[in-house]
Amino acid sequence: MKRDSRLSNVLHALLHMAEMDGPATSESLAQAMQTNPVVVRRLMAGLRYAGFVSSAKGHGGGWVLSCPLSEVTLRDIHEALGAPTLLAVGNRVESPGCIVEQAVNRALTDAYQAAEEVLLARLGEVTLAQLSAEFHQSMVAGCHGHKEISHGDSSNDNNPGV
Repeated sequence: MKRDSRLSNVLHALLHMAEMDGPATSESLAQAMQTNPVVVRRLMAGLRYAGFVSSAKGHGGGWVLSCPLSEVTLRDIHEALGAPTLLAVGNRVESPGCIVEQAVNRALTDAYQAAEEVLLARLGEVTLAQLSAEFHQSMVAGCHGHKEISHGDSSNDNNPGV
């Protein structure tokens, strides 16, 4: 089963956007996220609706952050993406009339719900500003500059890190 990496991808893109002086195009973000620009536009639409990013069309346009990183939690972003399933496990449903399957499913459902509540609570405690600070700390500790963290598009020199 393929894992849903939308949250991770969008967080990656948002941190790159925070480092930029101007708008990020869907194409440059797609390169950083290793996906198609159409996928980026779809993901950013939910973030725009939630007020976390805005966009401008035309030459010099693109996506920009619309609020301070300190005001946005990982849970906020997760919810803006449509609150995708966090756990990629499920219950057996081959024999719904089986009382053993019912007992197992009740126990697992309770455990899955408890785990998801803990995970959502933790996501609500971490802000984009904290992620950015950790990224900067790692960058300084490793003596890295913006060019060294780019994703390979040297034609995007006005958009460091993307």
